[in-house]
Amino acid sequence: MHSAGVKVHLHCFSYDRKPSPELEKYCQEVYYYPRKTGLSSALSWKPYIVFSRRSDKLLEILQKDEFPILFEGLHSCYYLSHPLLKNRIKIYRESNIEHLYYYHLSKAETNLGKKLYYFLSSLKLRAFQGILSHASMMLTVSSEDNEYLLRKFPWIPVEYLPSFHKDDEIKSLPGTGDFALYQGNLSVAENEKAAEYLVKEVFRETGTRFIIAGMNPSKSLEKLVNQAPNVALIPNPSDEEMCELISAAQVNILVTFQQTGLKLKMLNALFNGRYCLVNPGMVSGTELSELCEIGTNAQELRQKVTELMHQPFNEERLYLRREKLLKWHSNKENCIRLLNLLSLFSRRGNS
Repeated sequence: MHSAGVKVHLHCFSYDRKPSPELEKYCQEVYYYPRKTGLSSALSWKPYIVFSRRSDKLLEILQKDEFPILFEGLHSCYYLSHPLLKNRIKIYRESNIEHLYYYHLSKAETNLGKKLYYFLSSLKLRAFQGILSHASMMLTVSSEDNEYLLRKFPWIPVEYLPSFHKDDEIKSLPGTGDFALYQGNLSVAENEKAAEYLVKEVFRETGTRFIIAGMNPSKSLEKLVNQAPNVALIPNPSDEEMCELISAAQVNILVTFQQTGLKLKMLNALFNGRYCLVNPGMVSGTELSELCEIGTNAQELRQKVTELMHQPFNEERLYLRREKLLKWHSNKENCIRLLNLLSLFSRRGNS
């Protein structure tokens, strides 16, 4: 948005993280607010991720101008319905159907305390979702989420606008790698479940070299990997290391057991890696199935891995990826679409 000439006023909540001078290069103003963590926020009837992000100072600053407000994710929507912001253009930028996301987290979690927390959060988020009726417009990251919100809030404009991401060009390398890669935040139960599934059901029976890379793997995952001679675990790789792994892999394999939102790690793999092998849940609600190899079960995934490990990634596939991927996932083009939508609402507000 900065490169498009927009003056961005950024409001962000944080804890255990210092202010980032880098943001000041791209924003007119950057405001930081401490999250109100602790028992008082946890016991609120509102979701913890929402109630802990409230600040009288934020509300005060928002009233100093008439600029449109972009609410990034449901967790930022504490003031979406506030009477003092009643006449403002308020855009809800969806990243997940949050209560479904937390429900699936509770199903994947084995720790009883966390399981209960995720389940109760799911119930609170479902109840809190009604606040979206105060939005001027919603922007969604998948066609399925788009349809869901249209059904729930038919009187509010809902537009499909895929996630912004870190890549402006496709950097996938032609040729052949000698390993397959799964990457993700391994402290998230759903990602750990996916990694374990791939080890047990797919790679232990192929003999293909398989690398799992991600943040904070559990002891149980480490133990499982140690029992499979063709599998290696790289805990907490740097951003540079992760980029090198994604680029060097012959196959980036990604599976999910919950069909919510758009998986940014899949976009990362498509922009920077060779073959991308996924299960149907990864591409659900997107237009990316044509650019991925798809295995519906463990047997198909094993078969696809074996085939792809011997097929060089060529210029023809690169051409198709450039043609199709940038149609919907160009940051520049999607920024223009967002600004056009904001301009349309601004004109309506002044008429």
